[in-house]
Amino acid sequence: MRVAMFGYQTWGYRTLQALLDAGHEVALVVTHPRSDHAYERIWDDSVAELAAKHGVPVLLRQRPTDAELLDTLRDAAPEIIVANNWRTWLPPEIYELPPHGTLNVHDSLLPAYAGFSPLIWALINGERQVGVTAHRMDATLDAGDILLQRAVPVGLNDTATDLFHRTVELIGPVVRESLELIATGRAVWIPQDRTRASFFHKRSEEDSRIDWTWPAADLERLVRAQSDPYPNAFTFHRGRRIRILAAAVSEGRYGGTPGRIFIREGEGDEAGVVIVAGADARTGRGHGLLVRRVRTDDGTEHRATDYFRTMGGYLTARP
Repeated sequence: MRVAMFGYQTWGYRTLQALLDAGHEVALVVTHPRSDHAYERIWDDSVAELAAKHGVPVLLRQRPTDAELLDTLRDAAPEIIVANNWRTWLPPEIYELPPHGTLNVHDSLLPAYAGFSPLIWALINGERQVGVTAHRMDATLDAGDILLQRAVPVGLNDTATDLFHRTVELIGPVVRESLELIATGRAVWIPQDRTRASFFHKRSEEDSRIDWTWPAADLERLVRAQSDPYPNAFTFHRGRRIRILAAAVSEGRYGGTPGRIFIREGEGDEAGVVIVAGADARTGRGHGLLVRRVRTDDGTEHRATDYFRTMGGYLTARP
């Protein structure tokens, strides 16, 4: 098929690579300029460089609202647009332009986790599986009819980094199979159940700040969801920021005030320091967060048992 591609970062790169590998005629690529946003400096394989390497015309845009882009897209005359990780809304004069419309590839199992950073939010929320959805773009972001979905399980110790690598491998097969279904007239489009829909905003520094009133199990997932190279979950100790790199739910149940640096627990590599957690921590019926490794702002990593030399005091949300 003759295709135009809108995409960005590694998700867009893998989509373009799949189109090229499958022998589709890629007539135009539209991508964003590189960004300094913390979440856009990682997984940043360049769509523009891949397109240029294969002689595909490239346009760089923050938003697709100018007449030049629309004229260039019309001249390219694609049969379909394929989009993945395009960060702004596409107007109908673009997504409705090709005969087959626009196929969007999104890294969640829609209708849940539409919007931004779906893997991170899904891990924080304890979802059992994550995946990739190919759907028809319409006026509502990530809400169009679904053509194809593929899922992978979430393991008990998986990080967001693990889930990224697992789901990004689904992009190529999903793109190739979806276009084959469309090209051969075998595509079956299934409307999304909007009663199951959820939409998430972009993550920022505030979303990595630890709230010690969360239950320990939720905080443990937050730590895994903010694994390197993502900005880590952080808290403050004696006015200085520390990042939590590894943690677990404590074996024991501990009571008191959320954020209290309470007690050492475990042996060897499993050892750590328990921080009291949970809005109902005063009851003593909940577990704490067993912090195992931390990183200071100078980049130095510490075992928690080395960093917290004495018990007592508090970890706080702000200095």
